[in-house]
Amino acid sequence: MEYRILGRTGMSVSLLSMGGLFVSKIAGEDRQRAYKAVRRALELGVNYVDTAPSYLDSEEVLGEALEGVPQPYIISTKLGGKPQPFDPRNLDHLKFSFEDSLRLLKRDYVDILMVHEPDRPQYHDWWTDWENFTGPVTEYLAELKAEGLIRFTGLGGTTPYIMARICATGQYDVVLTAFNYSLLWREAALAVLPEAKKQNMGIIIGSPLQQGWLSRRFDDEVRAWPAWLSPQRREQFLALYALVDEIGMQLTDVAIRWIISNPDITTTLMGARSVEEVEMNVAAVNAGPLPAGVIAKLDEIAATVPYRPHTEPFGCGFGGHYRGPGLT
Repeated sequence: MEYRILGRTGMSVSLLSMGGLFVSKIAGEDRQRAYKAVRRALELGVNYVDTAPSYLDSEEVLGEALEGVPQPYIISTKLGGKPQPFDPRNLDHLKFSFEDSLRLLKRDYVDILMVHEPDRPQYHDWWTDWENFTGPVTEYLAELKAEGLIRFTGLGGTTPYIMARICATGQYDVVLTAFNYSLLWREAALAVLPEAKKQNMGIIIGSPLQQGWLSRRFDDEVRAWPAWLSPQRREQFLALYALVDEIGMQLTDVAIRWIISNPDITTTLMGARSVEEVEMNVAAVNAGPLPAGVIAKLDEIAATVPYRPHTEPFGCGFGGHYRGPGLT
């Protein structure tokens, strides 16, 4: 397992990390499966684990799975999501969110505490000063850092343009950008990644498989051409599948290896639910960056659809009944 320095934190983190969302909401034998997946990841060299209060019962699952493990690890969680309704300007709510995270994770401190999804409407009140992005949350983060309850601060979200402006304030050590940096979706490369690099922030990529779009191939549906799928995106998927056939690789391996081919990326999160999935993802990362020629071809394919089409759903539209915005 390769390790990279997480920006100005100075921490060495594994190139592949564990995303906590997909080990959540599991009961009985399946919860035991989640424990085994998390522990196997650490055995294989993964040393960074990400979670959040809003990831169902992820914090509780990870608190139990990580208890007593011999390997050292870095844990990151986020503010928000509880209590409900959550008011990001209410200090009591901020305190409840963090203190409950410590309880569930069975920790006295966390390595990184992130401001969660500042681009979403329900969290538009994170800051009272939207020019400098300051408010009760920034004051609380500073207090926790001074008390040694958190080591570093982070920013996690899905809209790269506003994320870039927040990164530019220099207030955060790490950025987690999700659902916008993958084989075919690259909006984060336009703004947030350059600014994060300028600020010497650790850069974490969430959802390298683009929330299901790249988790497997959908040849039949692409060729059938659902009404919501734009002509350009359809041709792009067909070109991607043809390239994958040409180089003789699995789509998921290509997706993961493309991300780690960027030396500016510190780590990427995997959404593995089982030991088998963990081992497959680790094997992909250990195979190393993609050849330069393959990267060049992928760049050409990505450039054919530089922005997400209006009719396209945020989550994977294949395998379901999506018909377009406002349609059922």
